[in-house]
Amino acid sequence: MSEETQATQETQQTLKAELEEEKEAKAAAEAALAEKDTRIAELQAEGEALRAEQSNLQTSLSEAKQGSEAAAAELAQVKEAHGQAVSKYLDAVRLANPTIPQDIITGGTIEEIDASLAKATTIAESVKANLEAQAKETRVPAGAPTRGEISLEGLTPREKIAAGIQQGS
Repeated sequence: MSEETQATQETQQTLKAELEEEKEAKAAAEAALAEKDTRIAELQAEGEALRAEQSNLQTSLSEAKQGSEAAAAELAQVKEAHGQAVSKYLDAVRLANPTIPQDIITGGTIEEIDASLAKATTIAESVKANLEAQAKETRVPAGAPTRGEISLEGLTPREKIAAGIQQGS
């Protein structure tokens, strides 16, 4: 029986070694499982944090869209007010310059209106200067024309004597 005892002891030792290996493997598996559980918990917490951040970003995006829409509406109002102001400025410039035809003063901006006014003023002054120069050239004196000397040619001697007496008096 000693061989049997020895075989049993060897089997027992082999089983103990296998049991120890299984315990070590179980411990390693439990450690790995605990590590994975910890990692899962970390990832779940990170996922929740990302969901919260996503919600915050969606809220911010919604607020930004509303702000953008409000800014667009305000911009439209400002553009309309600017257009009305430019139109009123154009009317005021036309009224302030009655000597310039209204259709010559044009523009869609204040700068364009001012440039148009400057050009129209230059043209009007040039036309006025030309008209004044023409008027000076063709000036007719007021009243009767000045008397010149009477031509004595073709007069009879008696008419010449009468003309000399008139000049002398």
